[in-house]
Amino acid sequence: MKGLQTNPYQLIQPYAILPQPGYSLAILSVRVPRIVSHSSKSKPITAAGIRRSAVKPTRRPLEATSSSGPNSSLPRWRRYLWIAAEAGLLLWVALVVTLTVMGRAGSWFGGTSLTESLLPFAGTVLILAIAGSVLFWLWRRVRRVLVRLGPRRPALAALVLALGALVFATRPAFRVDLASLRSLVGGAEQAGKDSIAHQVFAAYRRTDLEQMRILLERSRPYLPAIRSAALACGVDEEVMVGIGAAESSFLPRDSKDGGRGLFQITAAPPRAAATVARLLRVGKPDVRNPRHNAYLAAATLRHYLDEMNGDLFLGLLAYNMGPRNGGLRSVMKQYGARDFLTIQPYLQHLPRDYPIRVLNAALAFRLWREEGALPRYEDGENARVIQSIGIPGFDW
Repeated sequence: MKGLQTNPYQLIQPYAILPQPGYSLAILSVRVPRIVSHSSKSKPITAAGIRRSAVKPTRRPLEATSSSGPNSSLPRWRRYLWIAAEAGLLLWVALVVTLTVMGRAGSWFGGTSLTESLLPFAGTVLILAIAGSVLFWLWRRVRRVLVRLGPRRPALAALVLALGALVFATRPAFRVDLASLRSLVGGAEQAGKDSIAHQVFAAYRRTDLEQMRILLERSRPYLPAIRSAALACGVDEEVMVGIGAAESSFLPRDSKDGGRGLFQITAAPPRAAATVARLLRVGKPDVRNPRHNAYLAAATLRHYLDEMNGDLFLGLLAYNMGPRNGGLRSVMKQYGARDFLTIQPYLQHLPRDYPIRVLNAALAFRLWREEGALPRYEDGENARVIQSIGIPGFDW
């Protein structure tokens, strides 16, 4: 019996071999003594049971037989794509909210006072940062619930928020907030642009709207050529309409100062003329042809915009001045002027309000095309609406 304690399977080893011919398998059900186990409630073990336990079937892991989670139905690259889309959409929402809050704060707390302007604005920035952290924490908790419903649900929820932000960003109120923030961070340069913009709005307010409507009606036959020329030369179509209104009132003619045609072309820069000849596939553009005239005007404006580093006001002024006296760049260098505001006092022999008149007509054209009418600037909320629509070519 002591041997049985050292090797409890000693008695059943003879029965584990294959039975000899003529013997029955019934002998395999011999009981093993209780001394095999010291447990008080051990069950009898048969040789057949030993055979079954000798090769124990391994159960497959749960992850291999069933889905390991909501995202397992998507390939890894697709899951990453959905996560990237979700992050981009949420970033857009955060950007719209930030611009709106900062613009409102700039409008409410504008000024130089420490207690009435600077500290309240800094407090708004701090509150915005805290609120952003809290909202991010809430989104993570909501996201866990959405992921259980499906791997695409977080991105779809972010898409809904982004669409709401997009709708809000198209409203005039957002444009006003954006302009306020731009004035806040733009410094002296932006202040100068805002001053010029209000000169344009004031010019529109003084405009005879009925006469302007008649002028714009006259522009209809020339709009396809103007649109094509603006697109080919990379300039603003509405600004081109404004130049046509200021130059000829869309009554093509030859003037005493040498201007000819729809845009009163005098001496187009050689490079601009060569560009037009290439675009129209002609040997020499005909300034009396409205289409050629529009292309020459667009190429000339493009030339002067490049010369003035993209400054629209200086580009329009250079367009009006032409190559006389070495051009506008030479005059600015002579007097040390750096922008439109500083060059204006030196323009004694040129209409200093030329860019204002051009952009006033361009603004009227935009309103006429989008609104179907020319609203009076001083009526009701029209001033804020017109300012939110913006000045063509001057949409910073």
